[in-house]
Amino acid sequence: MKYIKLFLVSLQLLTRIPVPSRYTDDVDISEYHRMTVVFPLTGLTVGFISAFVFVLTQLWWGNLLAATCAVLTMAMITGGFHLDGLSDTADGIFSSRPRERMLEIMRDSRIGVQGALALIFKTALHIFAVYQIAESKPAVVGLLIIAPVVSRSLSVLLMYRQNYARESGMGNLFIGKIGGGEFYPALIIGAILVFLFIGGYGVLMAAATGVILLIYRALIQNKLGGQTGDTLGAGIEIAELLFLLLMVH
Repeated sequence: MKYIKLFLVSLQLLTRIPVPSRYTDDVDISEYHRMTVVFPLTGLTVGFISAFVFVLTQLWWGNLLAATCAVLTMAMITGGFHLDGLSDTADGIFSSRPRERMLEIMRDSRIGVQGALALIFKTALHIFAVYQIAESKPAVVGLLIIAPVVSRSLSVLLMYRQNYARESGMGNLFIGKIGGGEFYPALIIGAILVFLFIGGYGVLMAAATGVILLIYRALIQNKLGGQTGDTLGAGIEIAELLFLLLMVH
């Protein structure tokens, strides 16, 4: 029952899927870090909705427009939450300013040139990756379902034994707060789901995505001295795109 409630909290926090607050009111904020165990299931929910939209639109409009609708659906389901983190991270990191100034830029609600370019290129690459997979692989639906699982599962790499680079913020609920009891189950559940939907090769590519995400983690650590909610959101978007690109062949 506890993890069902944490799953519902994760839907409230990370998506725009309506979940009545009466189901989660008794979950204390100090327990929020435990919801990382069910992040793979949150990703699975997002993936199923995106795949459904792809299948539905593919019947009328073909692969390219279906891929576009599927990617836009994911953005709408999450309310652009992670994309906002990507744009803020790009604006801050590529500003080439001192650490404190980077963090100030990332807090600014206005989007800069680097952030806009990051959103454009990420969205375009995501759409074309899905389109390319749809053109060459019968398993495109399975990949659409599982890509958000991979990115949410691997997000724990940016939380476990990491410093929080700010004094306060939403990322502080997770970064540096999770232990082995959340870290390993999230990765194991994610790996099991990947294997069930697309097989062993998918697990291998998910692991390769994780290695690249560790490089991203090190770069952010070097620049900011730790992770933030924005870099966490950016990491989720990057991992999802990387996984799909690795599956294009």
